[in-house]
Amino acid sequence: MLGPYDFEGDAERAMAVLRRGGIAILPMDVGYSLIGGSKAALARIFEAKGRAADKLNAMVGDHAIHEAIHLVDQRAQDVVQALTVDAGLPLGVIAPCDLSHPLLRVIDLDGSNKDGTIALLMNAGSFHGAISRLSLATGHPLFGSSANRSLQGTKFRVEDMEPEITAIADIIIDYGLRKYHPYGASSTLLDVTDMTVVRKGACFELITDTLRRRFDIALTV
Repeated sequence: MLGPYDFEGDAERAMAVLRRGGIAILPMDVGYSLIGGSKAALARIFEAKGRAADKLNAMVGDHAIHEAIHLVDQRAQDVVQALTVDAGLPLGVIAPCDLSHPLLRVIDLDGSNKDGTIALLMNAGSFHGAISRLSLATGHPLFGSSANRSLQGTKFRVEDMEPEITAIADIIIDYGLRKYHPYGASSTLLDVTDMTVVRKGACFELITDTLRRRFDIALTV
């Protein structure tokens, strides 16, 4: 019988691997992620996934990281607060960022930003929260994408992953079936500067309802 999850301890083990240049498969509520914290690790991830060069990594982070790196107006701040804190929903937040921030100067951001914007995965579960806090505390950014071969669908169990993916991981944190598996998709991606839906994903109808009720914003896909 498995005991309770050790979110903080598991996050510390994973972060130690990532800070040494390793690769981790990590449990997010929106599916497992393949994460690196160095240019070499991210290059290996791209190769293993067979990912197109124009596909960007997302950053792992929480509200504190969002406030530290993203450059957004009050309306966008209120939207992020309403969705990820008040409603407790997972969200990939896309916004312009402060590329001079120390957290973004640790690794090469090629492949992880587009025209000065970064996608930040927020509120994706207790483990995600723990490793996000470590990322900010240690000043070491984490980037990656879903733990799957490109275009083969988000994986919600470790045993469903392709061997090419698990083979490159130096550590795998296996928490079993992930919370939002019924959606069959990773996080919804929202550009909060103009409320453009970049990707329809988990909890999209809840996100849409919250924005309509709270801000009179009608999302379109």
